[in-house]
Amino acid sequence: MLNIVIFGAPGSGKGTQSDRLISKYGLHHISTGEVLRDHIARGTELGRIADSYISKGQLIPDDLMIRVLEHVLDSNPELTSKGVIFDGFPRTIDQAKALKKMLASRGSRVHAVVGLEVPEDELIRRMINRGKETGRADDNPDTIRKRLVVYHDQTSPLRDYYIGEGKYHGIDGSGDMDEIFERIHRSLHDRVPELAESDAE
Repeated sequence: MLNIVIFGAPGSGKGTQSDRLISKYGLHHISTGEVLRDHIARGTELGRIADSYISKGQLIPDDLMIRVLEHVLDSNPELTSKGVIFDGFPRTIDQAKALKKMLASRGSRVHAVVGLEVPEDELIRRMINRGKETGRADDNPDTIRKRLVVYHDQTSPLRDYYIGEGKYHGIDGSGDMDEIFERIHRSLHDRVPELAESDAE
């Protein structure tokens, strides 16, 4: 079982590279935002609790997010048997520690953290272009800059935490998508024995 955390600023290409990692290693994609929306739409107990926070504009408590992730892992063993890619979680050091504890209780761990590092001016350019193509109202310069400030405030400590854990793979996220994925693949292959074994199969 191979577990990867992917994070990067808005516009860094997380979705594209997540898809490629999933295809390459047979991982199950867990996007906490998508999982929460699904629970809310289906009216599950977890969904009702989550909605009670979201509807008030409040953040989901860490213990609830862990319960949601536990539910995904425990209810889909056939999908998660090869491992998962966590997208959108953890966002804080406390969440990273909770994830570590939760996986350890299942005899597993986070094997690698892929951080897509893209210069801010390129992120802004990408998102403005995306806004023009999709009509997303939040892809405008002022909102983009605010989102980037929040992102950097949140993830800078998390990046340092995973560097300390020896799990962080800082990846140059600029340029061609194929080239970026090759950088990710090369870094994982060189530093994560389990992934090298998976490549060899």
